[in-house]
Amino acid sequence: MSLEHVDSGDVIFVERQEDVRIIVSIPARFSSSERRDARGERRVFACRAVYLSPDTIALASPVTVKVGERIIAHIDRIGQLTGVVAHVLEGGFVVSVAASADERSRLASKIGWLEKHKNHDVADRRADKRMIVSNPHSRMILPDGSSETCVVLNISNSGAAISSETAPYIGAILLVGKAVSCVVRHFDGGFAVRFVKRKGQNIVQEKALCG
Repeated sequence: MSLEHVDSGDVIFVERQEDVRIIVSIPARFSSSERRDARGERRVFACRAVYLSPDTIALASPVTVKVGERIIAHIDRIGQLTGVVAHVLEGGFVVSVAASADERSRLASKIGWLEKHKNHDVADRRADKRMIVSNPHSRMILPDGSSETCVVLNISNSGAAISSETAPYIGAILLVGKAVSCVVRHFDGGFAVRFVKRKGQNIVQEKALCG
């Protein structure tokens, strides 16, 4: 079962008829009650929200979680949501949202607004336009030769934003798919890479998104 099939019947979402639910692909980040750093604080991981409803959300992430883990998610244009992992999928997981009736009503209004406006985003003014891919899962090979799964949050002709369990040091040379890349900065829940060789859009996606 994979997140590409969330909308095709592999996972059945039982919702009230009046609920709003949409398939999306928007930036998010989450923390889990089971993932702590050396200081005992929750680790934060970047991800993508791919399904939204007042009762259930699905997140695409390379991080392995277990059913029952308590999750705090921050979703762009939606805000903070809390809940527990209800299903674990290949490449992500489903969270049952914990909220009062009033909170669910406000969440439904936000999702309804997002459904009306999700195709009218402000144009990206960067020199290299960032693209969101439909299947963001890839693999990366780290400087020590080890490999792990990752999620390509967005990609351009010159680089990409990556989420993974490991955050390589700035300056590290690694492979994202088959694209030779250099880590240029860290951000909350992930890191950014610059491709060593700049390529066209189709070639970039072909190389960076292969596993």
